[in-house]
Amino acid sequence: MHPDDLEKLVTWKMPFGKYKGRLLADLPGHYLNWFARTGFPPGEIGRLLALLQEMDHNGLKPLLNPLRNKQVNS
Repeated sequence: MHPDDLEKLVTWKMPFGKYKGRLLADLPGHYLNWFARTGFPPGEIGRLLALLQEMDHNGLKPLLNPLRNKQVNS
């Protein structure tokens, strides 16, 4: 994991697919699990989606809330 990956999860938007335009951190678990089953896309977006899926699977998505608040207050 890169140091700024968590911040990217709350600022980057999904660039394609059913949830195009939605913040990565707001993607539903079933969609992340679908990627886990079928394969994550190549490159940085795939790495971030895999990280988010792991966080969601382990109940760690609430760790992103302070970063969300930071973005809102910036």
